[in-house]
Amino acid sequence: MVKVVIAEDDFRIAQVQEQFLQKVPGVKLVGKALNAKETMEVLEKEEVDLLLLDIYMPDELGTDLLPKIRDNHPTVDIIMVTAANDRTMLETAIRQGVFNYLLKPVTMEKFVETIEDYKRKKRLLNLSNEVDQSLIDRYFGKSTQEAIRQNYLPSGVDRLTLQKVKEVMTELKGGVSIEEMGEKMGASRTTARRYLEYLVSINVCIPKQDYGIVGRPERKYYLIEDARIIE
Repeated sequence: MVKVVIAEDDFRIAQVQEQFLQKVPGVKLVGKALNAKETMEVLEKEEVDLLLLDIYMPDELGTDLLPKIRDNHPTVDIIMVTAANDRTMLETAIRQGVFNYLLKPVTMEKFVETIEDYKRKKRLLNLSNEVDQSLIDRYFGKSTQEAIRQNYLPSGVDRLTLQKVKEVMTELKGGVSIEEMGEKMGASRTTARRYLEYLVSINVCIPKQDYGIVGRPERKYYLIEDARIIE
């Protein structure tokens, strides 16, 4: 679950952003702030993964907050959501390591796409404790097709098994659980999870909670219909 804070002095815009966040699964709003002071207070109180930060706030510029956030909350990621279209503002934000920079007014499609991209990259970094060129290329935008063609697969993922996983997911249109994939592959749950989460990280399949009729919800993986990972 990605924990998000909205720092926006216009409560109406903050409300719209909250509604947009509700369109993204796996995201939880844990706080709102109307100014820079409240932003720092919320970051002190809450466990936060992602801050949606405006620049023009009544008591301090959001760009002036960036060094303070980096010093005191180095693990918090930041997406600027602002009307500031001045190049200097953008350059300042980039140098302070913001994840993205969205110009108002932001469409729902662009907002959701940006949050999903953040989630994808966060998942990607959590796949392994070791970094290889494949992971780096995918994080910084190298295409899935090119990575596959050049054999840039992470440790523990091989091409033939990946082909088998793809075939299983193509056959099972109703989604596949980790247990089902393990049985089809003749592999352990850990191995099945590794391959399925790899496909999630490169936007080839998506995970969803299947609540079924009774019992606990089950995590299932669904192939994105237009994905073509093996040619």
